Amino acid sequence: MQISSTAFKQGDSIPSKFTCQGADVSPALAWSDPPAGVKSFALISDDPDAPAGTWVHWVAWDIPSSSKGLPENVEKTHQLKDGTRQGTSDFRRIGYGGPCPPSGTHRYYFKLYALNTMLDLSASTTKKDLETAMKGHILGQAELMGKYKKT
Repeated sequence: MQISSTAFKQGDSIPSKFTCQGADVSPALAWSDPPAGVKSFALISDDPDAPAGTWVHWVAWDIPSSSKGLPENVEKTHQLKDGTRQGTSDFRRIGYGGPCPPSGTHRYYFKLYALNTMLDLSASTTKKDLETAMKGHILGQAELMGKYKKT
């Protein structure tokens, strides 16, 4: 399974449009080659370089198995029209919150998980809750990393 974005390539800089210095919208993501038996996808985006420990920027799950990606600027609501659900980031908001490092260059990971189940979790779901719910259900995973430094 592979994940990519039209906004940036693996290891490259994330354009400011997708950060706190820009429009703070989510980048378009696309994936391919999911394993057999996928019932849904889940996504976690985080920054392991944050001063206080890993900072969570986005959690989403119940992304339909037929989905080939997420569009740019995903609406910041708990449930999208296609059934995708989003939880609470470390910004204490539902949906995507873009890179906003206090200093230096940080790495931002977009981790996609192919699951053999649907999760049906609440809007208060955090990364930890999602990881717990996914245990034993991950069929495959892929990762995309971009970097950002405030200007």
